Amino acid sequence: MASTVTPKSSRPGYGQLLRTRGAWTFLLPGFAARQPFAMLTLSIVLLVQHTTGSYGAAGAVAAATGVSMALFAPYSGRLADRHGQRAVLLPGVLVHAAAGVSLTALALAHAPLWILFAAAVPTGASVPQIGPMVRARWGVKLQDSPLMTTAAAFESVTDELTFVVGPLLATALCTAVAPAAGLLAEAALTLVGGLLFAAQRGTQPSVAAKKHARVEHVSALRVPGVRVLIATFLGIGSVFGGMQVSLAAFSQSIGEPGLNGVLYGIFAAGNMVSGVVCGAVAWKAAPQRRLVIGYTALALAASGLWTAHSVLVLAGLGLLVGMCIAPSLITGYTLVEGLVPAGARTEAFTWLTGAVALGQAAAVTVAGQLEDRLWDGAGFLVPTAGTVLALATLVSLRSRLTTRPGGRTVARGVGHRVPLSVD
Repeated sequence: MASTVTPKSSRPGYGQLLRTRGAWTFLLPGFAARQPFAMLTLSIVLLVQHTTGSYGAAGAVAAATGVSMALFAPYSGRLADRHGQRAVLLPGVLVHAAAGVSLTALALAHAPLWILFAAAVPTGASVPQIGPMVRARWGVKLQDSPLMTTAAAFESVTDELTFVVGPLLATALCTAVAPAAGLLAEAALTLVGGLLFAAQRGTQPSVAAKKHARVEHVSALRVPGVRVLIATFLGIGSVFGGMQVSLAAFSQSIGEPGLNGVLYGIFAAGNMVSGVVCGAVAWKAAPQRRLVIGYTALALAASGLWTAHSVLVLAGLGLLVGMCIAPSLITGYTLVEGLVPAGARTEAFTWLTGAVALGQAAAVTVAGQLEDRLWDGAGFLVPTAGTVLALATLVSLRSRLTTRPGGRTVARGVGHRVPLSVD
C-alpha cells in the first residue's frame, strides 16, 4: 500500500502529519481510550493504601496488575495481528471494566491481601493495548513515508499528555471525591473509549491480506534487537513506577497529598515537551547512537532524585528526568521499524509496552517497601538503579540494534509507552 502522504519538504512536521487522510478518525478515539491507562496504577496505589495503611501492600497489588499486563500484552498484540484489532478490543474492554469494579469492591470490603492480588491479575491482563494499535494504524497510513519519525514523536507526546492529565485526575478523584473514585472512573473510561476506538474499522490494519500472504509468522521476541530494547524499556518503567510511589509518599509526608498529582504532572510535562522537540528536529545521528546518548542522560538525571528534600528541588529534578525519557522512547520505537518483520509489528510494540509495565510493576513493589521500611524518599533509589542497569545492558549489546536494509520484509510502524499508561 502506498503512502497516503506526499512529502512537501525534507523536514516533515506535525501539521503535515495531522493532514494525513483518515488520521483523526483513529486519533481522537485512541486518545480517549488510552487516557484511563495513565490512571490505573496510581488509582490502585491510592485506594489500597487508604484501605490497608501500607504503601508496601498498595505497591504490591499495583505490581500484580503491571506484571499481568506485561505478560499478556504481547499475546494480545499477536492476536490483533492475526485476527484484527476489533476482535481483541471488544471482549477486552468488557473484561477490564468488570475486573476493575471487582477490585474496587474487594478493596473497600477490606478483603485479604491475597484476594486483592487475585483480583489484580485479570485487571492487568485485560488492559487494552490502544497505544500499539494506534501505532500499527499509523504504519498502514505512512508506509515508506519520511513522516514515520514525526509520527513516533507525536505518539510519544500524545501518551505523555495522558500522563499529565491522568495522574491529576486520579489524585483529584481519590482525594476530593472518594478513595475508590479513581479506579471506578478508570474502568468506565476504558469501556467507553475502547468501544469508540473499536468502532473505527476503516483504519485498522487489514487481516484478510495476511491470511493470503505466504509469509511465515515470526515472533518479535526472536529478534535480538527487540530483546535489547525490552531491557532498555524495563529501566524506563522503573522510573515511572518509582516516581509514582515515591511522589505519593513524599506528598503524604509533608501533609499535602493533593500535591502528588501536580508533581507527577510536572514530570510528565517534561516528557511531553521533549517529545515535541524531538519530533521537530531533523536528526542526522544514527538512532542507535541517539538512544545511548539519551539514555545516559536519563540515568544521570534519575540518580539525583533521592537527594531532593524540598518541593521545588523535587519538581525541578522531576522535570529534568521527564525531559530525558521521551527521546529514548521515541528512538527505541523508531528502531523497531528496521528490526522487526512486518507480520509482527503490533506484537513488537506490545512487548515494549509490556516491558515498561513490568519495570513499573517491579519498581512500584520495591519503592513501596523502601518507603515503608527506610526513610521518606528512599523509593527514589529505584529509578537510579533501574536506569543504570538498563544503560549497562544497552551499551554492552548496542551492536544488536543495527538494522539490515537488505534483509527480509521489515515492519513499518511507529510507537511509544503507555502506558503506558503508563500512566
